[in-house]
Amino acid sequence: MQQIFNFIFKNSNRLLFLLLLCISFLLTIQSHSYHKSRIISSANFLSGGVYERINNINEYLDLKTQNEALAIENARLRSIVFNTKDSIKITKFDNLKGVKPEDIAVSKVIHNSYNVHENYLTLNSGSLQGIKPDMGVINSLGIIGIVDKTSPNYSTVISILNVKSQINAKLKKSNHFGSLTWNGKNTGYVQLIDIPRLASARKGDTIVTGGESVIFPENINIGTIDKIEIDDQTHYYTINVKLFNDMTNLGHVYIIKNKDRDELINLEKTNKDE
Repeated sequence: MQQIFNFIFKNSNRLLFLLLLCISFLLTIQSHSYHKSRIISSANFLSGGVYERINNINEYLDLKTQNEALAIENARLRSIVFNTKDSIKITKFDNLKGVKPEDIAVSKVIHNSYNVHENYLTLNSGSLQGIKPDMGVINSLGIIGIVDKTSPNYSTVISILNVKSQINAKLKKSNHFGSLTWNGKNTGYVQLIDIPRLASARKGDTIVTGGESVIFPENINIGTIDKIEIDDQTHYYTINVKLFNDMTNLGHVYIIKNKDRDELINLEKTNKDE
């Protein structure tokens, strides 16, 4: 311990200089949007490369589990094909309302946080692959989150397990919609708020994305109703939704390039201005 104190006293001038340098550097970043954006982009690039290498190791160690999951999925798909009549057209996953197949990009989750209140994911696709902020991210089971920031080859995604996330969602069997949020408590559940009490909602009913979203196509799966409560202040339903996705175990995802988003936002803005 004495040696540590001696080192600090001996190099106090240098340590003070480094401390002041760090403080000035942070103040410069905070006060200039250009510097801040460049730092964020560089951080995404560096952290993305590290996360991708870690993810490659984890994937190698997890091959057995992944193979078992693929076998189960193949069995399910074959069951659908064998039990579908020839006259019925099989709906493809990329056949989303208002979205063309070429507007769906495939990416992979290389980092995923889920144990804090503001969780993010990192994908191995970025601006060079046409990925932009505010694009929706989904997989075969349902929604994952919304693209937040991008670097040339990586992007960060605001997870639905983020207390700041708000997504338009509705009851699948009706047009009653509300906002999908997360209370920060359980990784397997999110909350659908502002559902009017006149809505017919029961445990087990499916929750999907709503038609008012400019990010996600309508009717993308989210989960099923687990519990229904009444907010004493608003007298609206607060619905606990059990997610179809296991948000702690994500692999490949699909990024939806909604080309009509800017047009819709500008149109709504024009209506409000008038």
